[in-house]
Amino acid sequence: MAGEPQEDCLFCKIVDGSIPATIVRETETTVAFRDINPQAPTHVLVIPKAHHKDAAALAADAPGLAADVLRETQAVADDEQLESYRTVFNTGSGAGQTVWHAHAHVLGGRGLDWPPG
Repeated sequence: MAGEPQEDCLFCKIVDGSIPATIVRETETTVAFRDINPQAPTHVLVIPKAHHKDAAALAADAPGLAADVLRETQAVADDEQLESYRTVFNTGSGAGQTVWHAHAHVLGGRGLDWPPG
């Protein structure tokens, strides 16, 4: 069910503390932590504490929570002193989503060319 923790979800386990992560920010509704395979000098994931399978489901099911995630991407960028940064939501396996819990990547600290990939 949307919003409910999933036993087999890596990010739900980070939220409940059963899997460690390097947490850089936490609010009532979100957690931000360093990516274990960084693609830039700053690579932080911002996730909702409630489980939603991807960004599209999050936006449809809980738009206020989606706004919380976006707000926290800016807070991470501010904390990391990033003048510019990229926020990425991978939605679906064809776009590179590998963990089925909505999350935003905050990438910065180097030039980010366009198009990516």
